Amino acid sequence: MSSYKDMAISKALNAGLQQAMLKNEKVLMFGEDVAELGGVFRVTEGLYKEFGQSRIFNTPIAESGIVGTAIGLAMRGYRPVVEIQFDGFVFPAFNQITSQLAKLTYRSEGSMQMPVVIRIPYGGGIGAVEHHSESPEAYFAHTPGLRVVTPSNPNDAYWMMQQAIESSDPVIMLEPKRRYWQKGPVNLDTAPMPLHNARVMIEGTQVTLLAYGPMVTAALQAAEIGAEEGVSIEVIDLRSLSPIDYPTIMASVKKTSRAVIVHEAPTNVSLSSEIAARISNEAFYNLEAPVIRVGGFDTPYPPAKLEEAFLPDADRILEAIDRSLAY
Repeated sequence: MSSYKDMAISKALNAGLQQAMLKNEKVLMFGEDVAELGGVFRVTEGLYKEFGQSRIFNTPIAESGIVGTAIGLAMRGYRPVVEIQFDGFVFPAFNQITSQLAKLTYRSEGSMQMPVVIRIPYGGGIGAVEHHSESPEAYFAHTPGLRVVTPSNPNDAYWMMQQAIESSDPVIMLEPKRRYWQKGPVNLDTAPMPLHNARVMIEGTQVTLLAYGPMVTAALQAAEIGAEEGVSIEVIDLRSLSPIDYPTIMASVKKTSRAVIVHEAPTNVSLSSEIAARISNEAFYNLEAPVIRVGGFDTPYPPAKLEEAFLPDADRILEAIDRSLAY
């Protein structure tokens, strides 16, 4: 019989890290202010006291150095987990991630594994300025050699963290910072599914609504409102952005004949662009309407007082669903 505990997403990530560090002494955690302070979002709180400075330690404010150190440690048999303090701070490390980390296993013909997890709090909704509220997932999903995942609830946060650390490949773990304090039950005994599987959150018959990370909550809200209005919406949490679980997506779209994709990032050259193209290729004759995409606008992230107008919400999602159903 499984045991459950109610946790916030931040606490579930913390518990997942703790379990991974207990299981394997080669798991290390480092980044800016992650040790005694526990990180700016307190995701690593308490781990320094439990594991000490040889297992979790602070770094200089130098993201390229953080990832470069992780690469070197992985070469020596460790499993480093590093934190990038905010999404917009990852770009000084972009060269290390895309030119080195993503390619070393391929370059060494598989002889050199890179079991590195890069934790990135991402997305808006916390009243912060640019470089603290961005959604850079498309850059990493576009890069062969990287796995990219994002949890939307505490149970996934707990298990995906452990599964990412167990992977022999580098994993970008995108953590939806606006949902850090969202609570839910965590099954402490059994992983819900493999790391790269999508999950059907709500079954429906009229339209497929695809979301991930912070937008899953908005998608579920839209589905609840739609149900009250007599619209049956199937909600899928993608969970993994590279690789993407296309069989689950296609099975749903072929059933509903319509698809709406939502994310916080601008829609231009985005995850939704690729998913829409794949749906058009593989389920064209099943579609009763074009694939519709809902995202942030094609501008830099706005000042905090404008972010609610920038970020998709249930109303914008339902407007897109209405357009799809009108075809």
